Amino acid sequence: MRSYSATRQPTALHDKWFVLAVVCITVLGLLMMTSASIVISDRQMHQPFYFLFKQLVFLTLGVGVGGIVMQIDTIYWEKWGSYFLLAVMFMLALVLIPGIGHSANGSARWIGYGPFTFQVSELTKFIMVIYMSGYIVRHHHEVRHELRGFVKPMMIVGAVAILLLREPDFGATVVVTSTTLGLMFLAGMRLRHFVVLLSLALGALALLAISAPYRLARLTSFLNPWERPFDTGYQLTQSLIAFGRGGWFGVGLGQSIQKMFYLPEAHTDFLFAVIAEELGLIGMLVVMGLFLLLVIRIFMIGRAAQLANRAYAGFLAYGFGLWLAIQFTVSIGVNSGLLPTKGLTLPLMSYGGSSVLVNCIVIAVLLRIDHENRLTALGIR
Repeated sequence: MRSYSATRQPTALHDKWFVLAVVCITVLGLLMMTSASIVISDRQMHQPFYFLFKQLVFLTLGVGVGGIVMQIDTIYWEKWGSYFLLAVMFMLALVLIPGIGHSANGSARWIGYGPFTFQVSELTKFIMVIYMSGYIVRHHHEVRHELRGFVKPMMIVGAVAILLLREPDFGATVVVTSTTLGLMFLAGMRLRHFVVLLSLALGALALLAISAPYRLARLTSFLNPWERPFDTGYQLTQSLIAFGRGGWFGVGLGQSIQKMFYLPEAHTDFLFAVIAEELGLIGMLVVMGLFLLLVIRIFMIGRAAQLANRAYAGFLAYGFGLWLAIQFTVSIGVNSGLLPTKGLTLPLMSYGGSSVLVNCIVIAVLLRIDHENRLTALGIR
C-alpha cells in the first residue's frame, strides 16, 4: 500500500488562479492597448507600434523589479512604512516645484529628467497601503474602539490628498481615500465611527469636486453629456457611442472607429470603451470576470495570511485588493457614464509606464505574501 505522503500532490508555491488572472489581464491589456493606440501612434510618432514597444519596455522593467521585490520579506515593508510615507510626501512636494515637476494636459504629476519621468501619484497609492496596513496592526485597539484611532490616519490621508489635489489629481485622491476607508472598515472600527468618517470623506470629496471649474464642468456634463456633446460632454458621448457600436460581440479586433481620433485618451483612460466597441458585451464580461477573479484571489491570500497570524500581510493584501477593485470599478463607471469623468486607468491594461511598473511591484508583493503563507502552512516559517 502506498503511503499518504507518497500519493499526496506537492504543494504549489503560488496561487495558480491568481497567476492566471494576472497573465490573462496583462496579455489582453497589451493586445487591446495596441489596438487602441495604433492609429494615434502612427500619426504622432510615425510608428504604429510605438506605444506597444514602450509599454513592453516598462513591463519588462516591472517584471525585473518585481523579481527583486519578491525576495523582500513582508516584515520589512512594515518596518519601513513610515519612512516610505515621508519619502513619497517629499516627492509629491517636489512635483509641485517648477523645473522639477513635469506638466502635461494642465497637470504637474511627473518627476524625472528628459524622457525618464515617473508619476508619483501611482507610487503614492502603493505607499499608502504599505503605511496604513502597518498603522492598523500597531494601533488595532485604537482603530476598533477609540475616536483617535481613525482620526490620526485620516489626518495623514488629508495631508496626502492636499498634495495630490495641488497637481491636480482628483482620481488618485479618490482611490487613496477610498482604499484607506475600506481598510479601516475591514480592521473592525465601530460602525458609527465608520459612518461618520465616510460621511465626512464623501462631503469633502463632493466639496472638492465642485470647488474647481473644470471638475464642476465634468460633474454637470456627466449628468447629461448629450446637452453639450462637442464641449464638456465630448469624452463621455464618444465613449457611449463606442459602447453602442459594440453590441453583443463587438465590431471585431482592430475595427474600432472611435479610436480614430474621436475618443480622447483611447489607450489610457478610455481603454474599456475600445474593448466594448471591438469585443462587445461578451468581451466586457470576460474582462470584468478576470478582474473579479483577481480581486477574489487577492482577498483569499489576505485571509490565509490572517489565519496564519500574519496580520500585517493580511491587511497588505486586503489593501491592494481594495485598490485594484476601486480603480477598476471607477474606470468602468467613467467609461460607461455611471461616474463623472476622471483620469483613472485600467490596472495592468492601460498604457502608462508608471502604472505598469507600480502594478508589477504590487503583484510581486502579493506573490511574496502568498508564498510566505504556504511556507507557514508547511511549518517551514
